[in-house]
Amino acid sequence: MTGTPGRRLVLLGATGSIGTQALDVLTRYPHLAQVHGLAVGGSRPELVAQQVLAHRPAQLVVSDPARADDVAAAVHRACREEGRSAPRLETGPEAVSALAGALGEGDVVLNAITGSVGLLPTLAALASGARLALANKESLVVGGHLVTEAAAPGQILPVDSEHTAIAQALAGVRHDQIDHLVVTASGGPFRGRTREQLAGVTPQQALAHPTWSMGRVITTNSATLVNKALEVIEACFQFDLPEERVQVVVHPQSIVHSMVTLVDGSTIAQASPPDMRHAIGWALAHPEKLPGLAAALDFSTAQSWTFEPVDEGTFDAIALARAAHREGGGAMAVYNAANEEAVDAFFAGTVSFLGITGLIREVLEHPQRPRAARADGVEGLLAVEDWARRTARTLLTAAES
Repeated sequence: MTGTPGRRLVLLGATGSIGTQALDVLTRYPHLAQVHGLAVGGSRPELVAQQVLAHRPAQLVVSDPARADDVAAAVHRACREEGRSAPRLETGPEAVSALAGALGEGDVVLNAITGSVGLLPTLAALASGARLALANKESLVVGGHLVTEAAAPGQILPVDSEHTAIAQALAGVRHDQIDHLVVTASGGPFRGRTREQLAGVTPQQALAHPTWSMGRVITTNSATLVNKALEVIEACFQFDLPEERVQVVVHPQSIVHSMVTLVDGSTIAQASPPDMRHAIGWALAHPEKLPGLAAALDFSTAQSWTFEPVDEGTFDAIALARAAHREGGGAMAVYNAANEEAVDAFFAGTVSFLGITGLIREVLEHPQRPRAARADGVEGLLAVEDWARRTARTLLTAAES
C-alpha cells in the first residue's frame, strides 16, 4: 500500500488514549503521514519527550502554560541526550488553535482533545482546508451548525467507534435510503442497576469500564451514559438526521459498533473486536484500508451477541440531550458545560453520581438561561457555555452550604 507523499499530520491531545494509539498506528504505518506538530495538556512530560524523540515534530504546543516548563525541561533533556534539536514550543489555547490551522489541503489534523475546548481548534482546522479526523465529539455537540457549515463535503471523518461504523455502513448508500441509525452502547459498569443502587457509586467504581480503557472524563461519561447522549447528537450533525432517527441500543459485548437501517427494512452493521485503532486507522488512511491493523473476529469460535433497550428511567442523560438538541439555542452547549463541571465535582466529592445528570437538568431548566442564535456565532455560543459553567458552580456551592 502506498501513502500520500508529503502528507503532514497535526495531533491534538497526543498523550491521551486516542493520541497515543494514533501514534502507535503511525509507527506501524509510517507512510500515512509525517508528524508536523503535537499539542498536549502537559500533565505527562516524560511521555511527551518520548513522543518527540519517536516522531520528530517540528512544533510542540502545551495548552496549559503552568505545565510548559516541566514539558520543556523533559523534551530538551531527551533531545540533548540523543543529540537532536528540540521542536519549537509554544503555550496556551490560542497556540493550539494556531497549530490546528497551520496545515492545508492534503494534510490531516487529528483532534483528540477532550471537552468543548476542542471546538476552536476544530474550526481552525476546517478553515485551513485540511482533513479533520475528529475524535473531539464536543465540537459537533456544542458547535453543531457552526462546524457543519464550516466543513467542505467529506472534510470531517469521525474517529469514534460508533460513528466510524456508521460511516462505513453508509458507504455507497444515498441519504434518502436511510431510515434510521442505531448507535450501540456497552451499558457501562452499572448496566442493570436501579437508581437506588447507583446512589452510593464512587469515582473509582465509575472508572471501572467493562470494555474500553479511556480517560477520566469520558469513562465517567460512559458510566452515566452522557457519552452516549453526546454521540447521539454528534450523529445528528455528522449524518444530517434529526434525533428521533438516531436510536440507542445496549450491546454489552461491544462487537457491533453501530448499525444503519435502510428504508427497505434491511440493516447494515459494522463489527470488530473493541479496538480504537480501527477507527483511528480508518480516518487516517481513508479511503484506503490498513492491512493487519487490528485483530479480526474469529467466527470459528462460538459466541453470542446480545442487544437490549436502554433503561432511560435509571439513566436519564440521553433523554435530556434529545430535549436540549430539539430546543437548540445553545442548549447542548449548556448541557455539555454543566456535565464537565459536574464530573469535576463528582471527583471532588461535592456531588453524587446521580447528581451529575441532576445538575445538568437544573442548569438547563434555570429560568435565567440565555439563548444563542445562529447569528451570534462562536462568540455567542461560548458566552452561553461560560454562563452554564458559572451557574453550575454557583449551584454546587449553594448545595454545599
